[in-house]
Amino acid sequence: MTWKEFFLKDRFAVNAGVELLDISEGYARTRMLITPEHLNGGGVCQGGALFTLADLAFAAAVNSHRVLTFSTTSHITFVRSVASGYVYAEAREVVNHPRLPYAEVKITDEQGTLVAVFTSSGYRKQDVRIDVESCF
Repeated sequence: MTWKEFFLKDRFAVNAGVELLDISEGYARTRMLITPEHLNGGGVCQGGALFTLADLAFAAAVNSHRVLTFSTTSHITFVRSVASGYVYAEAREVVNHPRLPYAEVKITDEQGTLVAVFTSSGYRKQDVRIDVESCF
């Protein structure tokens, strides 16, 4: 199984239109095309959609060590609204602790303008390994 196949099991993110673009040790990048279904009552991308985009990037970055890791806490700060086009989430693991990793995710629009910052810590289940190929 590849990383893409593994994360296709995240049906919520897949149904939201989130795509995994890149993954390496402690790093991941995702994207999502904003559609009318992503818009809130004010006509901009709903915060939960952006959270889902960032959450998958976080999951890919911290699971890149092939030990099953789940988020324990997450925080998102929205700094700009976006209503169309692609949005990207780039996750970097800041702390690679054996049990409690921590990562920061920056969400940007197509021009590279910052839309939101997402931070999250996780819990690694040391007894559950992820069997994936080394290539993307």
